[in-house]
Amino acid sequence: MLKKLLPVFLLSAATALFTQGCMTPAKKTAAQPVVKKAEVKPATVKKAAYKAPALENPQSWTMVVVPDVQTYTKQMENHGILDMMLAWIVRRREEMNIQQVLFTGDLVYYNDVRMVAKKDGVPRNHRKTDYIGKEQYKAFSRLMERLDGQVPYILCTGNHDYGITSAQNRNSWFNDFFPTDRNPLTRRQLVGCAPNAFGVTTLETAAYEFQAPYPDGRKFLVLSLQFAPTDADLKWAKSVADDPRFANHFGIVLTHSYIYGTGKRIQKENYVLNKQGGNPGEQIFQKLVYPAKNIRLVVCGHVCRPDDWDAAVGFSLDKNSSGKTVAQMAFNTQAIGGGFSGNGGDGWLRLLEFMPDRKTIKAKTFSPFFANSPSTRYLAWRKDAKNEFTFELE
Repeated sequence: MLKKLLPVFLLSAATALFTQGCMTPAKKTAAQPVVKKAEVKPATVKKAAYKAPALENPQSWTMVVVPDVQTYTKQMENHGILDMMLAWIVRRREEMNIQQVLFTGDLVYYNDVRMVAKKDGVPRNHRKTDYIGKEQYKAFSRLMERLDGQVPYILCTGNHDYGITSAQNRNSWFNDFFPTDRNPLTRRQLVGCAPNAFGVTTLETAAYEFQAPYPDGRKFLVLSLQFAPTDADLKWAKSVADDPRFANHFGIVLTHSYIYGTGKRIQKENYVLNKQGGNPGEQIFQKLVYPAKNIRLVVCGHVCRPDDWDAAVGFSLDKNSSGKTVAQMAFNTQAIGGGFSGNGGDGWLRLLEFMPDRKTIKAKTFSPFFANSPSTRYLAWRKDAKNEFTFELE
């Protein structure tokens, strides 16, 4: 029976297949609309047009402030950024009419660290370093050779430039690497030195004199103070400021620790050297800046917090005993660019343009590090009010 039914079944199936596939056109399914996925465009960062540094007035001149360089110095991979900063100063000294370079102290991270604390050849944290003993000073000294004989520069010492790690005592390798006659251009400006804690004549506390180019023509007196200057240091500096031959000079105090980012002077510090009589910012003002009739500008570093511009820069105006305005400026970008274990400060410099009217000073903040590449040049200027501003000192 199965054999009889099988041909009939196959014939019926074939007929049905032929009818569906050939004779009756298959119903067309309505075309589904093609839905295009929304195009996601990458977020764009508005890049400021880059403009290379230039004097606003061709008769102006520039003073450069270099912030604390300790994090550049302590790690060899950061040396290139500091070298780029110094090379920029040399290359631009004529077009920017650079007459002076000030360093705010903390030239090294550790003056005389006794242990190399590393793991697999890498410093374990931001308090460790690639170097031991005087090697940090040696590294900084090599970098500074780029400025020697090219531009005058004035250094002051910070807390990290003394003791083992930070101002435990007055021992320092500073004078071994930066004697009075190291840079002939700075030596020509040297007026005198106070004896250091060991009775040695060094640049730790020193006075310098230079004259601004035409048409400014003013004479400037720079008093560089060691970290936590003693009463003897301040008395010596005041005696220089009070010398009749400097009565009409524009006086500048260069010291490591003086004001906070808020512009307020530092009232107290707890380093060993402070406990031994070293003066904080407020006492420097009261004992030297305020009574001196010719000190008009104080420049310092020291204060900072990781990647916090408000803590890294500060500015304020005050009056001295003669009623003259004194500008007080903090500039320390050492923790910008990755904090205390970062790249040392993203290459930032403070440029002070002294205008030919003999009273106006324009402060700008510029990074040769960012300016060096077309892809990062839009980052090379800080344009906020704390980093680009103008002030007048009659």
